Amino acid sequence: MTKSPSTLGILLFGATMIVFFVVYYFFSGVEYFDISLKANAFVLPIIYAGAAFWSVKTYWSSHKQVSFKDAFKRAFVPMFIGGVLSILSIYAFLNFVDTDAKKLLNYQYVTRQKSELDKEYTSARKILKHQKDIDELDQKYKERIQSFTPEAVKGKDMLTASHFSGYFAAILIFYVVLSLFFGAFFRTKTIYQETENQE
Repeated sequence: MTKSPSTLGILLFGATMIVFFVVYYFFSGVEYFDISLKANAFVLPIIYAGAAFWSVKTYWSSHKQVSFKDAFKRAFVPMFIGGVLSILSIYAFLNFVDTDAKKLLNYQYVTRQKSELDKEYTSARKILKHQKDIDELDQKYKERIQSFTPEAVKGKDMLTASHFSGYFAAILIFYVVLSLFFGAFFRTKTIYQETENQE
């Protein structure tokens, strides 16, 4: 029996929350932010792409004719439902249930940004030969490092509702591109051949 797109969306939501809580319970330490990034960049896209593929494939296997619209919908709807529910749940958890985890993620985010700035500065300084260029680089570094002072980072929050909206907008692009691919790949050619013959 073919699962409905909404059912698959609920299953994707469950899978996302399992990944979130595994990272939260087992890696909520020094590497929490980095491991969260890796899970979001590598684990979740594979899960979502696999679910979208399975959704379209099972529908395609049980129907003689599949339009681009049908294939697109079968791929997009589960990912959209899973993504929306996950974003809302993670936002609520970090902002209302465990605010300490939110503070830790914000702190590690700022620390990572500063570390990357330091690496860029160090590597750039090694290759510069002229004193004028070195002085210019030093000046830019001093200006940028001011944004990492305790006063500047106090209250800095990357997990607000607006930030989450931005994250979801970026994720939505992934859903659309993947759905377009599956829609084009799984559409039945005979539908378009019949349309052309009628014309």
